[in-house]
Amino acid sequence: MKEIGKNIPTLFNLSQNYPNPFNPATTIRFKLQVSGFASLTVYDALGRKVATLLNEQLSAGNYSTTWDANDVVSGVYFYRLQTGNIVETKSMLLLK
Repeated sequence: MKEIGKNIPTLFNLSQNYPNPFNPATTIRFKLQVSGFASLTVYDALGRKVATLLNEQLSAGNYSTTWDANDVVSGVYFYRLQTGNIVETKSMLLLK
């Protein structure tokens, strides 16, 4: 995961992954308006956790991470960002 901007965002935001659909990797970007513990997790369509992309303390800022899905099958997946009491989930499509 890398920080992609020093400007502090005014709002929490989880962007749609790009590209979507993807094969085999996709980029997920998000913005944190305050510092805190953040977790970014990927789930399959049945709600099973398939990957933890981040689980750490982060400063306020703009971030980007890549999910390499070489070891999972094609299908719909959900990625969930949680920080403090804020949670947002989006879907993505893996086509192999």
